[in-house]
Amino acid sequence: MTSKDYLSQEEIDALLRQSSGESEPPSAGEDKIEHFLTGIEQDALGEIGNITFGSAATALSTLLGRKVDITTPQVSLIRRSELGDEFPKPHVAVSVSYVEGFEGINSLVIKTRDAGVIADLMLGGEGIANNPELTDIHISAVQEAMNQMMGSSATSMSTIFNRMVNISPPGIDILDVEQGGGLQQLPPEDVFIKISFRLMIGDLIDSTIMQLLPVAFAKQMVDSLMGGSGSEEAAAAAPSAPAPAAPAAPAAEPAYTAPAAHEPAPTQMAPQYQQPYPDPMAPAAAAGPQTFGTPVGRNVSVQPVQFGGFQNTGFDRPDETNLGLLLDIPLKVTVELGRTQKQIKDILELSQGSIIELDKLAGEPVDILVNNKLIAKGEVVVIDENFGVRVTDIVSQWDRIAKIQ
Repeated sequence: MTSKDYLSQEEIDALLRQSSGESEPPSAGEDKIEHFLTGIEQDALGEIGNITFGSAATALSTLLGRKVDITTPQVSLIRRSELGDEFPKPHVAVSVSYVEGFEGINSLVIKTRDAGVIADLMLGGEGIANNPELTDIHISAVQEAMNQMMGSSATSMSTIFNRMVNISPPGIDILDVEQGGGLQQLPPEDVFIKISFRLMIGDLIDSTIMQLLPVAFAKQMVDSLMGGSGSEEAAAAAPSAPAPAAPAAPAAEPAYTAPAAHEPAPTQMAPQYQQPYPDPMAPAAAAGPQTFGTPVGRNVSVQPVQFGGFQNTGFDRPDETNLGLLLDIPLKVTVELGRTQKQIKDILELSQGSIIELDKLAGEPVDILVNNKLIAKGEVVVIDENFGVRVTDIVSQWDRIAKIQ
Protein backbone atom coordinates (compact mmCIF):
# COMPACT_ATOMS: atom_id res chain seq x y z
CA MET A 1 0.00 0.00 0.00
CA THR A 2 1.19 3.50 -0.74
CA SER A 3 0.72 6.67 1.28
CA LYS A 4 -2.18 7.62 -0.99
CA ASP A 5 -4.17 4.67 0.34
CA TYR A 6 -4.26 6.15 3.84
CA LEU A 7 -6.57 8.88 5.11
CA SER A 8 -5.07 12.00 6.57
CA GLN A 9 -5.92 13.10 10.09
CA GLU A 10 -8.05 15.98 8.75
CA GLU A 11 -10.08 13.54 6.63
CA ILE A 12 -10.58 11.21 9.60
CA ASP A 13 -11.80 14.13 11.77
CA ALA A 14 -14.19 15.25 9.01
CA LEU A 15 -15.67 11.75 8.74
CA LEU A 16 -16.13 11.53 12.51
CA ARG A 17 -17.89 14.91 12.62
CA GLN A 18 -20.10 13.93 9.69
CA SER A 19 -21.12 10.70 11.37
CA SER A 20 -21.95 12.49 14.63
CA GLY A 21 -23.91 15.28 12.87
CA GLU A 22 -21.52 18.09 13.86
CA SER A 23 -20.95 21.03 11.52
CA GLU A 24 -17.60 21.88 10.05
CA PRO A 25 -15.74 24.24 12.42
CA PRO A 26 -13.99 27.32 11.03
CA SER A 27 -10.32 27.13 10.24
CA ALA A 28 -8.05 27.91 13.14
CA GLY A 29 -7.43 31.63 13.36
CA GLU A 30 -9.68 32.40 10.41
CA ASP A 31 -12.04 34.69 12.36
CA LYS A 32 -9.60 35.80 15.02
CA ILE A 33 -7.86 39.14 15.06
CA GLU A 34 -4.67 37.44 16.24
CA HIS A 35 -4.39 36.03 12.73
CA PHE A 36 -3.90 39.59 11.41
CA LEU A 37 -2.47 41.61 14.33
CA THR A 38 -0.34 40.55 17.29
CA GLY A 39 -1.22 41.61 20.81
CA ILE A 40 1.41 44.36 20.76
CA GLU A 41 0.09 45.67 17.43
CA GLN A 42 -3.45 45.71 18.81
CA ASP A 43 -2.31 47.73 21.83
CA ALA A 44 -0.40 50.15 19.59
CA LEU A 45 -3.41 50.60 17.32
CA GLY A 46 -5.67 51.22 20.31
CA GLU A 47 -3.24 53.81 21.69
CA ILE A 48 -3.12 55.61 18.33
CA GLY A 49 -6.91 55.74 18.31
CA ASN A 50 -7.01 56.88 21.94
CA ILE A 51 -4.71 59.85 21.23
CA THR A 52 -6.23 60.90 17.92
CA PHE A 53 -9.84 60.62 19.09
CA GLY A 54 -8.99 62.48 22.27
CA SER A 55 -8.04 65.42 20.07
CA ALA A 56 -11.16 64.86 17.97
CA ALA A 57 -13.30 64.99 21.12
CA THR A 58 -11.83 68.39 21.97
CA ALA A 59 -12.67 69.72 18.50
CA LEU A 60 -16.22 68.36 18.72
CA SER A 61 -16.65 69.86 22.19
CA THR A 62 -15.69 73.29 20.83
CA LEU A 63 -18.22 72.97 18.00
CA LEU A 64 -21.12 71.76 20.13
CA GLY A 65 -20.45 73.77 23.27
CA ARG A 66 -20.89 70.59 25.33
CA LYS A 67 -18.52 68.29 27.14
CA VAL A 68 -17.50 65.44 24.84
CA ASP A 69 -15.64 62.30 25.95
CA ILE A 70 -14.41 59.60 23.58
CA THR A 71 -12.71 56.85 25.57
CA THR A 72 -12.11 53.12 25.98
CA PRO A 73 -10.96 51.88 22.55
CA GLN A 74 -11.61 48.20 21.83
CA VAL A 75 -9.88 46.58 18.84
CA SER A 76 -11.61 43.67 17.11
CA LEU A 77 -12.12 42.07 13.69
CA ILE A 78 -15.18 42.25 11.47
CA ARG A 79 -15.87 40.89 8.00
CA ARG A 80 -17.94 42.54 5.32
CA SER A 81 -20.42 39.67 5.51
CA GLU A 82 -20.94 40.45 9.22
CA LEU A 83 -21.79 44.14 8.75
CA GLY A 84 -25.50 43.32 8.59
CA ASP A 85 -25.37 41.71 12.04
CA GLU A 86 -23.28 44.56 13.46
CA PHE A 87 -25.44 47.31 11.97
CA PRO A 88 -28.99 45.93 11.73
CA LYS A 89 -30.42 49.44 11.63
CA PRO A 90 -29.34 52.34 9.38
CA HIS A 91 -26.20 54.13 10.56
CA VAL A 92 -24.30 57.16 9.33
CA ALA A 93 -20.97 56.32 7.66
CA VAL A 94 -18.29 58.98 7.12
CA SER A 95 -15.14 58.13 5.16
CA VAL A 96 -11.97 60.10 4.51
CA SER A 97 -8.96 59.28 2.35
CA TYR A 98 -5.41 60.12 3.37
CA VAL A 99 -3.70 62.13 0.64
CA GLU A 100 -0.38 62.75 2.41
CA GLY A 101 1.55 60.83 5.03
CA PHE A 102 -0.41 57.58 4.63
CA GLU A 103 -2.32 55.69 1.97
CA GLY A 104 -5.68 54.36 3.07
CA ILE A 105 -9.30 55.05 3.93
CA ASN A 106 -10.64 55.70 7.42
CA SER A 107 -14.38 55.19 8.04
CA LEU A 108 -16.44 56.28 11.03
CA VAL A 109 -19.84 54.75 11.73
CA ILE A 110 -22.26 56.28 14.26
CA LYS A 111 -25.89 55.67 15.06
CA THR A 112 -28.48 57.73 13.20
CA ARG A 113 -29.95 59.09 16.45
CA ASP A 114 -26.50 60.18 17.66
CA ALA A 115 -25.90 61.91 14.34
CA GLY A 116 -29.27 63.68 14.71
CA VAL A 117 -28.33 64.95 18.18
CA ILE A 118 -24.99 66.25 16.89
CA ALA A 119 -26.68 67.92 13.92
CA ASP A 120 -29.28 69.59 16.15
CA LEU A 121 -26.56 70.96 18.42
CA MET A 122 -24.60 72.20 15.39
CA LEU A 123 -27.71 74.06 14.21
CA GLY A 124 -28.14 75.79 17.58
CA GLY A 125 -30.72 73.42 19.06
CA GLU A 126 -30.80 71.61 22.38
CA GLY A 127 -29.81 68.23 21.00
CA ILE A 128 -33.33 66.88 20.43
CA ALA A 129 -33.56 64.28 17.66
CA ASN A 130 -37.20 63.27 17.24
CA ASN A 131 -37.02 62.57 13.51
CA PRO A 132 -35.55 59.10 12.84
CA GLU A 133 -34.44 60.23 9.36
CA LEU A 134 -31.87 62.92 8.67
CA THR A 135 -32.61 65.77 6.31
CA ASP A 136 -30.05 67.22 3.91
CA ILE A 137 -29.25 70.08 6.26
CA HIS A 138 -28.72 67.65 9.14
CA ILE A 139 -26.41 65.51 6.99
CA SER A 140 -24.41 68.62 6.05
CA ALA A 141 -24.09 69.58 9.73
CA VAL A 142 -22.89 66.08 10.66
CA GLN A 143 -20.45 66.12 7.77
CA GLU A 144 -18.94 69.40 9.02
CA ALA A 145 -18.66 68.02 12.55
CA MET A 146 -16.93 64.88 11.28
CA ASN A 147 -14.67 67.03 9.10
CA GLN A 148 -13.48 68.97 12.14
CA MET A 149 -13.02 65.77 14.12
CA MET A 150 -11.00 64.01 11.43
CA GLY A 151 -8.97 67.14 10.76
CA SER A 152 -8.01 67.37 14.42
CA SER A 153 -7.27 63.64 14.38
CA ALA A 154 -4.95 64.11 11.38
CA THR A 155 -3.12 66.88 13.22
CA SER A 156 -2.54 64.54 16.16
CA MET A 157 -1.26 61.89 13.77
CA SER A 158 1.23 64.40 12.38
CA THR A 159 2.62 64.81 15.89
CA ILE A 160 2.63 61.08 16.66
CA PHE A 161 4.34 59.99 13.44
CA ASN A 162 6.46 63.13 13.00
CA ARG A 163 5.26 63.70 9.44
CA MET A 164 2.72 65.80 7.60
CA VAL A 165 -0.67 64.04 7.45
CA ASN A 166 -3.46 65.43 5.26
CA ILE A 167 -6.91 64.05 4.50
CA SER A 168 -9.47 64.60 1.78
CA PRO A 169 -12.90 66.14 2.48
CA PRO A 170 -15.11 63.51 4.12
CA GLY A 171 -17.85 61.68 2.26
CA ILE A 172 -21.05 60.88 4.16
CA ASP A 173 -23.89 58.48 3.49
CA ILE A 174 -26.54 56.43 5.27
CA LEU A 175 -25.24 52.91 5.82
CA ASP A 176 -28.17 50.52 5.35
CA VAL A 177 -26.63 47.08 4.91
CA GLU A 178 -29.96 45.32 4.42
CA GLN A 179 -30.90 47.60 1.51
CA GLY A 180 -27.31 47.83 0.25
CA GLY A 181 -27.06 51.58 0.79
CA GLY A 182 -23.88 53.40 1.83
CA LEU A 183 -21.57 50.43 1.28
CA GLN A 184 -19.69 52.39 -1.38
CA GLN A 185 -18.39 54.67 1.37
CA LEU A 186 -16.53 51.75 2.93
CA PRO A 187 -13.18 50.51 1.58
CA PRO A 188 -13.49 47.60 -0.89
CA GLU A 189 -12.15 45.09 1.61
CA ASP A 190 -13.47 41.80 2.95
CA VAL A 191 -11.90 42.16 6.41
CA PHE A 192 -11.82 45.29 8.59
CA ILE A 193 -10.18 46.21 11.85
CA LYS A 194 -12.96 47.67 14.02
CA ILE A 195 -12.02 50.08 16.82
CA SER A 196 -14.99 50.90 19.03
CA PHE A 197 -15.03 53.98 21.26
CA ARG A 198 -17.48 55.05 23.91
CA LEU A 199 -19.00 58.40 22.89
CA MET A 200 -20.48 60.64 25.60
CA ILE A 201 -21.84 64.13 24.89
CA GLY A 202 -23.10 65.70 28.10
CA ASP A 203 -26.24 63.90 29.22
CA LEU A 204 -27.53 63.59 25.64
CA ILE A 205 -25.47 60.73 24.22
CA ASP A 206 -23.88 57.69 25.82
CA SER A 207 -23.28 55.45 22.85
CA THR A 208 -20.59 53.92 20.64
CA ILE A 209 -18.71 55.29 17.66
CA MET A 210 -16.86 52.79 15.48
CA GLN A 211 -13.81 53.19 13.27
CA LEU A 212 -13.34 50.75 10.38
CA LEU A 213 -9.85 50.38 8.93
CA PRO A 214 -8.53 48.07 6.21
CA VAL A 215 -6.04 45.58 7.65
CA ALA A 216 -3.25 46.87 5.39
CA PHE A 217 -3.83 50.47 6.52
CA ALA A 218 -3.90 49.45 10.19
CA LYS A 219 -0.62 47.54 9.84
CA GLN A 220 0.88 50.50 7.96
CA MET A 221 0.21 52.81 10.91
CA VAL A 222 1.45 50.28 13.46
CA ASP A 223 4.63 49.54 11.50
CA SER A 224 5.31 53.26 11.11
CA LEU A 225 4.86 53.82 14.84
CA MET A 226 6.91 50.83 15.98
CA GLY A 227 9.54 51.22 13.27
CA GLY A 228 10.12 54.89 14.09
CA SER A 229 11.70 54.08 17.46
CA GLY A 230 14.24 51.81 15.86
CA SER A 231 15.22 54.43 13.29
CA GLU A 232 15.67 57.03 16.01
CA GLU A 233 17.97 54.73 17.95
CA ALA A 234 19.97 54.08 14.81
CA ALA A 235 20.22 57.81 14.15
CA ALA A 236 21.34 58.42 17.72
CA ALA A 237 24.00 55.72 17.46
CA ALA A 238 25.31 56.97 14.10
CA PRO A 239 27.29 59.98 15.43
CA SER A 240 29.24 57.71 17.77
CA ALA A 241 30.74 55.75 14.83
CA PRO A 242 33.51 58.27 13.93
CA ALA A 243 34.72 58.29 17.56
CA PRO A 244 38.09 56.54 16.77
CA ALA A 245 39.10 59.63 14.74
CA ALA A 246 39.06 61.76 17.90
CA PRO A 247 42.78 61.17 18.84
CA ALA A 248 43.74 63.27 15.80
CA ALA A 249 42.63 66.40 17.70
CA PRO A 250 45.94 66.85 19.65
CA ALA A 251 47.59 67.81 16.34
CA ALA A 252 46.26 71.33 16.90
CA GLU A 253 47.98 71.61 20.28
CA PRO A 254 51.12 73.45 18.97
CA ALA A 255 48.87 76.42 18.13
CA TYR A 256 48.55 77.09 21.89
CA THR A 257 52.20 76.65 22.92
CA ALA A 258 54.04 79.77 23.99
CA PRO A 259 56.72 80.99 21.52
CA ALA A 260 60.34 80.91 22.62
CA ALA A 261 62.06 84.10 23.81
CA HIS A 262 64.48 84.20 20.85
CA GLU A 263 61.72 84.24 18.24
CA PRO A 264 61.44 87.66 16.54
CA ALA A 265 57.67 87.55 16.09
CA PRO A 266 56.70 89.06 19.47
CA THR A 267 59.46 91.68 19.17
CA GLN A 268 58.27 92.83 15.74
CA MET A 269 54.58 92.90 16.63
CA ALA A 270 55.05 95.10 19.68
CA PRO A 271 56.20 98.27 17.79
CA GLN A 272 52.82 98.59 16.12
CA TYR A 273 51.42 99.72 19.47
CA GLN A 274 54.43 101.48 20.98
CA GLN A 275 55.46 103.60 17.95
CA PRO A 276 52.88 103.38 15.15
CA TYR A 277 54.44 106.11 12.95
CA PRO A 278 58.05 106.53 11.73
CA ASP A 279 60.25 109.31 13.03
CA PRO A 280 59.67 112.43 10.84
CA MET A 281 63.28 113.57 11.42
CA ALA A 282 64.71 110.42 9.86
CA PRO A 283 66.65 110.92 6.57
CA ALA A 284 64.78 110.26 3.31
CA ALA A 285 67.22 107.52 2.32
CA ALA A 286 65.88 105.41 5.16
CA ALA A 287 62.38 105.39 3.74
CA GLY A 288 62.57 101.66 3.01
CA PRO A 289 61.45 98.91 5.39
CA GLN A 290 62.16 99.85 9.00
CA THR A 291 61.86 98.09 12.34
CA PHE A 292 60.62 100.01 15.36
CA GLY A 293 60.20 99.17 18.99
CA THR A 294 62.16 97.07 21.38
CA PRO A 295 65.95 97.22 20.89
CA VAL A 296 67.64 94.13 19.59
CA GLY A 297 68.91 91.95 22.35
CA ARG A 298 66.14 92.78 24.87
CA ASN A 299 64.97 89.66 26.62
CA VAL A 300 61.15 89.38 26.35
CA SER A 301 59.56 86.79 28.60
CA VAL A 302 56.29 85.31 27.28
CA GLN A 303 54.43 82.78 29.41
CA PRO A 304 51.08 81.08 29.00
CA VAL A 305 48.35 82.39 31.24
CA GLN A 306 47.43 80.30 34.27
CA PHE A 307 43.72 80.09 35.14
CA GLY A 308 42.46 79.03 38.52
CA GLY A 309 40.67 75.72 38.82
CA PHE A 310 36.89 75.55 38.81
CA GLN A 311 35.20 74.85 42.07
CA ASN A 312 32.66 72.06 42.33
CA THR A 313 29.32 73.85 42.17
CA GLY A 314 27.21 70.73 41.91
CA PHE A 315 26.23 71.25 38.25
CA ASP A 316 28.42 68.38 37.11
CA ARG A 317 25.87 65.89 38.38
CA PRO A 318 23.41 65.41 35.50
CA ASP A 319 20.96 63.54 37.70
CA GLU A 320 20.21 66.72 39.65
CA THR A 321 19.86 68.97 36.59
CA ASN A 322 16.25 69.38 35.50
CA LEU A 323 13.63 71.94 34.60
CA GLY A 324 12.93 72.64 38.25
CA LEU A 325 15.21 75.68 38.00
CA LEU A 326 12.71 77.30 35.60
CA LEU A 327 9.50 76.62 37.49
CA ASP A 328 9.55 79.89 39.46
CA ILE A 329 10.00 82.14 36.39
CA PRO A 330 6.88 84.34 36.08
CA LEU A 331 4.97 84.35 32.79
CA LYS A 332 2.33 86.80 31.62
CA VAL A 333 -0.98 85.06 30.86
CA THR A 334 -3.47 87.08 28.81
CA VAL A 335 -7.02 86.20 27.80
CA GLU A 336 -7.98 88.00 24.60
CA LEU A 337 -11.69 88.52 24.05
CA GLY A 338 -11.22 89.86 20.53
CA ARG A 339 -9.57 92.49 18.35
CA THR A 340 -10.60 95.28 16.00
CA GLN A 341 -9.06 98.12 13.98
CA LYS A 342 -10.21 101.73 14.08
CA GLN A 343 -9.04 104.99 12.65
CA ILE A 344 -7.62 107.74 14.79
CA LYS A 345 -10.74 109.87 14.41
CA ASP A 346 -12.86 106.99 15.73
CA ILE A 347 -10.59 106.61 18.75
CA LEU A 348 -10.82 110.35 19.48
CA GLU A 349 -14.62 110.16 19.37
CA LEU A 350 -14.80 107.49 22.07
CA SER A 351 -16.61 108.53 25.20
CA GLN A 352 -18.17 106.91 28.21
CA GLY A 353 -20.78 104.44 27.05
CA SER A 354 -19.29 103.91 23.59
CA ILE A 355 -19.43 100.33 22.28
CA ILE A 356 -16.51 98.75 20.43
CA GLU A 357 -17.40 95.81 18.21
CA LEU A 358 -14.83 93.00 18.21
CA ASP A 359 -14.04 90.46 15.51
CA LYS A 360 -15.42 87.46 17.44
CA LEU A 361 -18.94 86.13 17.57
CA ALA A 362 -20.87 85.64 20.79
CA GLY A 363 -20.04 82.28 22.32
CA GLU A 364 -16.88 81.85 20.25
CA PRO A 365 -13.83 80.64 22.25
CA VAL A 366 -11.46 83.30 23.54
CA ASP A 367 -7.69 83.17 22.99
CA ILE A 368 -5.34 82.34 25.86
CA LEU A 369 -1.85 83.78 25.35
CA VAL A 370 1.31 83.24 27.38
CA ASN A 371 3.90 85.95 26.77
CA ASN A 372 1.85 87.02 23.73
CA LYS A 373 1.99 83.49 22.23
CA LEU A 374 -1.28 81.66 21.56
CA ILE A 375 -1.29 78.34 23.43
CA ALA A 376 -4.96 77.53 24.04
CA LYS A 377 -8.59 78.52 23.59
CA GLY A 378 -11.28 78.61 26.22
CA GLU A 379 -14.67 79.85 27.30
CA VAL A 380 -15.39 82.60 29.81
CA VAL A 381 -16.94 81.47 33.11
CA VAL A 382 -17.91 83.18 36.35
CA ILE A 383 -16.38 81.93 39.60
CA ASP A 384 -18.20 83.50 42.56
CA GLU A 385 -17.88 87.17 41.59
CA ASN A 386 -14.79 86.87 39.40
CA PHE A 387 -14.33 86.05 35.74
CA GLY A 388 -12.40 82.95 34.74
CA VAL A 389 -11.58 80.92 31.65
CA ARG A 390 -12.15 77.22 31.16
CA VAL A 391 -9.61 75.73 28.73
CA THR A 392 -11.40 73.87 25.93
CA ASP A 393 -8.63 73.37 23.37
CA ILE A 394 -4.82 73.29 23.51
CA VAL A 395 -3.03 74.53 20.41
CA SER A 396 -1.25 71.54 18.92
CA GLN A 397 2.52 71.32 18.95
CA TRP A 398 2.51 71.26 15.16
CA ASP A 399 0.69 74.60 14.96
CA ARG A 400 3.00 76.23 17.50
CA ILE A 401 6.08 75.07 15.62
CA ALA A 402 4.61 76.25 12.30
CA LYS A 403 4.02 79.76 13.73
CA ILE A 404 7.58 79.91 15.08
CA GLN A 405 9.00 78.95 11.71
